[in-house]
Amino acid sequence: MKDILTLGIESSCDETSVAVVKNGRIILSNIIDTQIPIHEKYGGVVPEIASRNHIEAISRVTKKALEEAKVTFEDIDVITPTYGPGLVGALLVGLSYGKALSYALNKPLVGVNHIEGHIAANYITYNELKPPFICLLVSGGNTQLVYVKDYTEFEILGKTRDDAIGEAFDKVARVVGLGYPGGPKVDKLAKEGQANIELPKTHFENLDFSFSGIKTAVINLHHKNPDVNKADLCLSFEKTVTEILVENTIKAIKQTGIKTLVLGGGVSANSYIRNEFLKLEKEGIKVYTPDIKLCTDNAAMIASAGYYNYINGKTNNLELNAIPNLKI
Repeated sequence: MKDILTLGIESSCDETSVAVVKNGRIILSNIIDTQIPIHEKYGGVVPEIASRNHIEAISRVTKKALEEAKVTFEDIDVITPTYGPGLVGALLVGLSYGKALSYALNKPLVGVNHIEGHIAANYITYNELKPPFICLLVSGGNTQLVYVKDYTEFEILGKTRDDAIGEAFDKVARVVGLGYPGGPKVDKLAKEGQANIELPKTHFENLDFSFSGIKTAVINLHHKNPDVNKADLCLSFEKTVTEILVENTIKAIKQTGIKTLVLGGGVSANSYIRNEFLKLEKEGIKVYTPDIKLCTDNAAMIASAGYYNYINGKTNNLELNAIPNLKI
């Protein structure tokens, strides 16, 4: 059987990334050009600046990805850009570039859902991993429990009703003066703290999440007592949101009878969250956590998801457009 080389293109937010992946699992190259230093001074991603930087970087990053993989455009079998969700201007850069390559090279085009990419990051990390499994997606824009029935078949079991968990991390970081990006900075400071602050948890009868209440509680507490120990506040926040994630995930496992759990998304890089979920292995649940380098936005995971869509006959024409609020 012929190897299939996928060219993944990711530009949904503030990372310009291009990767070459073989058969959906083997990374030949995964170049990531981050804009974090640019947006840091603004306290968050500025969409217009992100788009302009993607335009400047994408050709250079693509060239580097092909060189590192030791392949040419002719060797590529399928072009797989992200087409949503994300910032519309940023998405359009990568998608337009991918469509242009598809047209010029006469190669198939497969638009990739960024959320599916975060799930697929685990296929690269674990060669043996196959559906079905439960995936907990935790990122800046999403918090979802997904029943992955097959490589391209998904059922949403629960989702956030307000803030995504990554959004809550960023807002907490901003309130306590840590700046952007919030997630890694909260994780680092929390290691110095004690989980001694009581914070509220919102529960629903189904598997949905809510992080608005806990975010507001942290903001109010800090305003009332600016001298509160910031490390304690960060760890207490981490502990509370992790308890919410674990409780709903265990419910999902009991409902489906699926005892394989996969984490995905940028927040799955959080050390406290990882450690708490790995404890579930003592209860007979097999837990997979993606390689740290593949948790945040990257084109290798997009190429992997694109590969599985491609081999299942899901291709697109050049009319494909960016969908900033795309669902799984």
